[in-house]
Amino acid sequence: MKQDMSATELKDLGNKFFSARKYEDAISCYSKAIIKSPSTSTYFTNRALCYLKLHQWELACQDCRRSLDLDASSVKAHFFLGQALLELNSCDEAVKYLQRANDLAKDQKLNFGDDIASQLRTARKRRWQQQEEKRLQQEIELQTYLNQLIIRDKERKVQEMKMKGARQMDVDKVENTHEKYMSELNNLFAKNDDKRRKRDVPDYLCGKISFEIMREPVITPSGITYDRRDIEEHLQRVGHFDPVTRTPLTQDQLVPNLAMKEVVDAFLVENEWALDY
Repeated sequence: MKQDMSATELKDLGNKFFSARKYEDAISCYSKAIIKSPSTSTYFTNRALCYLKLHQWELACQDCRRSLDLDASSVKAHFFLGQALLELNSCDEAVKYLQRANDLAKDQKLNFGDDIASQLRTARKRRWQQQEEKRLQQEIELQTYLNQLIIRDKERKVQEMKMKGARQMDVDKVENTHEKYMSELNNLFAKNDDKRRKRDVPDYLCGKISFEIMREPVITPSGITYDRRDIEEHLQRVGHFDPVTRTPLTQDQLVPNLAMKEVVDAFLVENEWALDY
């Protein structure tokens, strides 16, 4: 490495090291470029990507945040930060930054293929799984608490009855009643567990591009239904054709699929968990 290289030359050399998968050397070059030009946001995102490759999530987050301080519209900074946060299991934040990256890419007409959308789907699903685990734990705690209440109530009533000299058959009746309460309660939670295991979004409610549940279904002249957001993005960024039939297609040919919209809405009313899936 020659002496007195400019920031741009250091960045270019870092890019060569990155292409050769020499991430530590690339980081060294980007760091020197940052010293020479600390207000250039792309140097931080370049270094952040190296940190991602090295699984140094915290350092990647730091560089992405510094890049965003310099350029709040940086798609890569949002994208890389979302990825790092996802690896750190900060799913809420990951979804926030990945969604922003996705929106900015559309606004700036940048083609990242399915990279950002794929990471966003993963983050949403992992967030949903975390929320589901939390809900399950809360249900277990509630079930335990309610069972304990029933047991304490039974013990209190049985003790009072024995102190008053009640007949054993009357005591047995109270105990059987409380056992019935506990059985009904536990059956109720068991049914809820069974519903949870069967949770699934039918394929026909999912778009054929993102594979997510459709929020605004539209139908093409070929008879294929897509989510409006997905198909419009396809038309803008990929080409004016139906991605399934490959026949010519323009945005003004998209017609709201009201019947499918009604089915989707009804499903979401009965399955609120799917809103976060």
